[in-house]
Amino acid sequence: MDKLLQVFISSMLPIVEQKGAILLGILSYDIDVFTVFFVSLIGSLLPAPFILLFFNKIFSWMKKYKFFVHINNIIDKKIAKNSKKIEKRKELALIIFVGIPLPTTGVWTGSAVAAFLNLDFKKSMLCIILGAIISAVLITIISLTFPSLWNMSL
Repeated sequence: MDKLLQVFISSMLPIVEQKGAILLGILSYDIDVFTVFFVSLIGSLLPAPFILLFFNKIFSWMKKYKFFVHINNIIDKKIAKNSKKIEKRKELALIIFVGIPLPTTGVWTGSAVAAFLNLDFKKSMLCIILGAIISAVLITIISLTFPSLWNMSL
């Protein structure tokens, strides 16, 4: 598979998102920094509108079946934990939450929390885009400044 396509696909995955995709593209594949930045940013943002539109419907459907109890409990705890952080100053909190490049923060979780809180779709998308840009900039800077961190994690 083409390396740039791998970066794109990995940026769409939950947990990995652009955090892992940027590191992969710059540090493992030695692809141009700007190309990796934009490809991973676009890839990470692709799931956001679908999560915002369909998260609550899918989550409600899953609650009807015992098979999904464990997954539902994990999602409930995750959202309950993060929704309190976002409820006070919704837009700013959502931007910061998506923008902080830490595990369990990012586009997927931010979109799910925004959907769960029934935040406005357009405002949520704008906040998620801004947060994703911030996160991508920070991860790119980190990967260029501290490339040895990548070797330590392997």
